[in-house]
Amino acid sequence: MADRLLIVEDNRDILASIVDYLELKGFEVDAIENGKAARALIQAHHYDLLVLDIGLPGMDGFTLCTELRERDRNPLPVIMLTARDAVEDRLLGFEAGADDYLIKPFSLPELHQRIRAVLKRSQRSYEHALQVGELSLDTGTRQVQRQGRDIKLDRKGYALLELLMKRWPEVVPHEDLNHMLWGEDLPDSAALKSHIYRLRQAVDGPFGSAMVRNVSGAGYTLVADGQ
Repeated sequence: MADRLLIVEDNRDILASIVDYLELKGFEVDAIENGKAARALIQAHHYDLLVLDIGLPGMDGFTLCTELRERDRNPLPVIMLTARDAVEDRLLGFEAGADDYLIKPFSLPELHQRIRAVLKRSQRSYEHALQVGELSLDTGTRQVQRQGRDIKLDRKGYALLELLMKRWPEVVPHEDLNHMLWGEDLPDSAALKSHIYRLRQAVDGPFGSAMVRNVSGAGYTLVADGQ
């Protein structure tokens, strides 16, 4: 049976393109332009994944995503669509419980790839607790622990770690990490390294092994026990 997707986007041209492309890829696709109408569809039907724009009439994407996470222990996975220069949107999207984000303008093949990856990770379920080896992150309470010990992170450090854990075991490209934190107004290359350094100090420093790994020329990933 084909996976059933709900696409919520108020730009009709973008919405039509997404629907046509994903149907050609074998998905069953419903589409709506209004946040409140999307909530009604989700209550009435089963979906395997939600592609959710932020700026919507009726109810914005942040509010809808937050409601889903608070209402249901196992809500459907969410890929949030964000403007390229809206850094706060991406950070708030992860805080609201989004599983992944995609920056506009995006290519349809990339959206397809992200959908497949999130579906594979979620296996039609969502858990507040993310786990990679001995490292855990609760997206509901924003508590981070390693070996049962609390780890304190600033907002950007938390966003970096959550993205690395949600994409694990993939390598997250530098571009994705940079755009999440700064959008188009990118600082020099040392800025990301500085935040990664602070993340490593918190996640790896007090422990006997490093989990945050730099993949030369590609990006960053996490290393689980025994890797």
